[in-house]
Amino acid sequence: MKFWNEKFETMPRAEMVKYQNWKLAETVRWVYEKVPFYRNALDAKGLKPEDIKSVEDIKHLPFTVKTDLRDNYPFGLCAVPMKDLARVHASSGTTGKPITGPYTKEDESQWGECMARALWAASVRPDDVVQISYGMGLFTGGLGFLIGAQTLGCCIVPSGSGMTERQLLLMQDFKVDALFCTPTYALTIVERAEQLGIDMKSFPLRAGCFGAEPWTVEMREDIERRMGIKAYEAYGLTEMMGPGVGFSCEHYNIHINEDHIYPEIINPDTLEPLPYGEKGELVFTAIQRRAMPLLRYRTRDITSLREVECGCGRKLVVMDKILGRSDDMVIISGVNVFPSQIESQILEIGSLEPQYLLRVSKKGYLDRLAVEVEAKPDVYAGGAESMARVAKKLESRIHNVIGITVPVTIVPSGTIARSEGKAKRVIDERKLG
Repeated sequence: MKFWNEKFETMPRAEMVKYQNWKLAETVRWVYEKVPFYRNALDAKGLKPEDIKSVEDIKHLPFTVKTDLRDNYPFGLCAVPMKDLARVHASSGTTGKPITGPYTKEDESQWGECMARALWAASVRPDDVVQISYGMGLFTGGLGFLIGAQTLGCCIVPSGSGMTERQLLLMQDFKVDALFCTPTYALTIVERAEQLGIDMKSFPLRAGCFGAEPWTVEMREDIERRMGIKAYEAYGLTEMMGPGVGFSCEHYNIHINEDHIYPEIINPDTLEPLPYGEKGELVFTAIQRRAMPLLRYRTRDITSLREVECGCGRKLVVMDKILGRSDDMVIISGVNVFPSQIESQILEIGSLEPQYLLRVSKKGYLDRLAVEVEAKPDVYAGGAESMARVAKKLESRIHNVIGITVPVTIVPSGTIARSEGKAKRVIDERKLG
């Protein structure tokens, strides 16, 4: 069996659109009847559920943004009473209020289906042993992978994050076939293995499925080379279901589970829809969820969508790797800079480690960007001249990519905090004090 769900993963485009039309119209009726927020939002635009007949009409629907979830915390956007909920997840909130993600039993089943597709595409099979090194709590990552592995029927090692040496012990002794964690924690694990003189290529481990943060092609290649595995991606967000919204196949194309989550790309400035192939902000509408289906949720992720003839055989729309988030972007001397652009250049220089920080500060009226990065041991062994040479090389590469000069400092090994979850890459010193 090549696919987990061949019907939907290989559904011809015309059939998929017909299915999406049905599910979108059903969802709009559901939220109009059950969620006062959406009833008011549609009424304000002069819309009734019967006006939305197909995905062509989705452009008329109102957007949903993160502040709407915070303003309606905890369950103001929930379409069912608490007695009908099977679980609630949440993401951390910068304002003190988290973003809640409630699920009915039906929603849980859908989540398991979408995650099973992701894991199957990542070569995970029912007789595999899988290690989940995400935090196992309110964050959707750990339990999203758990429900997917349970749906597949795998043997699960729910190790959680942290205690990195123990992660290695379990991986080796339990003969783990696949590892699930954030890509930055995967780097932390393999770095610790190298420090201990452990060659992870000798492990039975053959695959990793990583998500919860943007990561570059260069980081993926670094993980694959050092671990001796094939690295796959699981994309998602709490507001939709968690991981399982999208997943990569053996050709590294990220397929969207578009029978569950309808994707759009919009111009983040004009809010107008953009055609496939053009880069913009990713917008999702949940077309099967029951507890809290969101309409046209603005993810702030910058990417593009494409229809491709993928070698894996899947016909699901493909999403390019996330360039960054519109709210993570920093503007330096009028230039839009994403952390992923800097990361790509760091990882292409073999003498640098994938451990870095971007510091944004202000000098007078101008914003300034500086990079701190760790180097390989031989760079430090060469002394100040060696470190200066590598720093200069990175400065030159960054300048060639973004067109401005960014000072680079090679910092002592171990200076930058290692991640057990999502890595913090940008320190905005303009906001301090």
